[in-house]
Amino acid sequence: MKYPTLILVLSLFVSVNAQQLEKHLWKNRVLLVISENETSDLLMRQLELLDKPKQLKERKLIIYQIHPKKHKVLNKDKSDWVKSSGLFDEYNAEGVEFKIVLIGLDGGIKLKQNDNVLTSEILFSTIDRMPMRQRELRDH
Repeated sequence: MKYPTLILVLSLFVSVNAQQLEKHLWKNRVLLVISENETSDLLMRQLELLDKPKQLKERKLIIYQIHPKKHKVLNKDKSDWVKSSGLFDEYNAEGVEFKIVLIGLDGGIKLKQNDNVLTSEILFSTIDRMPMRQRELRDH
């Protein structure tokens, strides 16, 4: 493969992954729950802690469950698994077993946590301290 072709292939790969989350830009905050193992205790505990539909909706929070070869959106009415390693590779480059990434409305990473569950209290208080969330609270 020639060098320019490699750059083109890599840029297409990155843009496909970015498009997955770009659709949420300025509409939703995104929480990535990344796990090597689909049955890990950490993953099961994390998903249980995030089972708070009202609080998630109030904060415009979309949750992605991401594994090495697939991902899906958890808090949609119906979400099928998407076969892809792109989000996993992009957000877990260091290869940890379990990771949480919070992405704000502006697309910036607001919180990262490795190898430990994130309590809903810490998650919600982190979001509630964000300037855009403060504005949402004032305007309603």
